[in-house]
Amino acid sequence: VDSSFPRSLRGAVKLARVLVAFVAFLCFVASRSRGAYTALAGWEVVITAVFFLLYLLKLDERLSWLFWPLADIFNSVIAALFLLIVCLFAVIIKTNNGTLAGGVFGLVLLVLCVVDAVLLFRKISFAGPRGRTTPAQ
Repeated sequence: VDSSFPRSLRGAVKLARVLVAFVAFLCFVASRSRGAYTALAGWEVVITAVFFLLYLLKLDERLSWLFWPLADIFNSVIAALFLLIVCLFAVIIKTNNGTLAGGVFGLVLLVLCVVDAVLLFRKISFAGPRGRTTPAQ
């Protein structure tokens, strides 16, 4: 277990993404909004929690068959695009206060997704070796 990950900037952003997505999900569920709103927020909670656990338990180092930071960047960018579309509709249509609140939290989540993608992109080195940083003995 990487106990320093939740205290790092990337860990804090991931944790904030999970919490804000969960609040948006609760707002959409409480307002009985359309399925797209609820599904997007719910899936964002699940996928971001999986990435958080992946990094927390250091499974990204054990499962080296996929370049996890790049997959995480793709997830963040695609989630940001979907959140932009769906949450703008939620804010513009605002069938009730719950949908409006969920849309606002979704737009905050959009900003967190972009910040997460930028942090991950700055971390990635495409030229260097992956995995271990010490030479094999």
